[in-house]
Amino acid sequence: MSTVWLEMPIRRADSTGPKRRDPAATREKLLTAARREFADSGLAGARVDEIAARAGVNKQLVYHYFGDKDALYLAVLEWVYEEIRAQERKLNLEGLPPQQAIKRLIEASFDHLAAHPDFIVLLNDENRGGARHVRGSRKLEAMHSPLVSMVSTILSEGVRAGVFRKGINAVHLYISIAGLSYFYFSNTPTLSAIFGKDLSSPTARRARRKHVVDLVMQSLRP
Repeated sequence: MSTVWLEMPIRRADSTGPKRRDPAATREKLLTAARREFADSGLAGARVDEIAARAGVNKQLVYHYFGDKDALYLAVLEWVYEEIRAQERKLNLEGLPPQQAIKRLIEASFDHLAAHPDFIVLLNDENRGGARHVRGSRKLEAMHSPLVSMVSTILSEGVRAGVFRKGINAVHLYISIAGLSYFYFSNTPTLSAIFGKDLSSPTARRARRKHVVDLVMQSLRP
């Protein structure tokens, strides 16, 4: 398929001349549409036709920009992970006292999942598929390396300051922080049914957030 044909100028009645498609804007539209479609239907159920329709572009542009559905799915996964890493960078944890840094990381992790329920749906789908897309992404591996290093540095600073105990593994700590919040949000419907209370309410979420923070911070004490 010709790139020239795919990117043909769009003529408008009120325009003085042809207007070419913006490749960056088109790619962003496709990613946004794909994120919704994959969250709604999973990789197996998602349809390229529907993604193109949601984005309001020609179906062939999906293949032009991403190659195939699997590549588009990986691009969406890389995007949702990068959102978390970008949020964590904005926290400026390395400039904070160790206890405050870890507390802020826990709170940010919880708040991000609360604000992005599609992240949980997308990860559940990828886990069902054996994480084959994530395993094949060098970009995702590179995203996590600085984070682990940063958490390790914070833990070492906390040990030197006498506020954290020795022997805490940075990877396990991060998994625990993520898991305590992830399980709550991924299982809210069943947990609400089992315990007979609406765990999706703002009050329940505030209580859970405080519990997660308290639990992790207590585990770090000497």
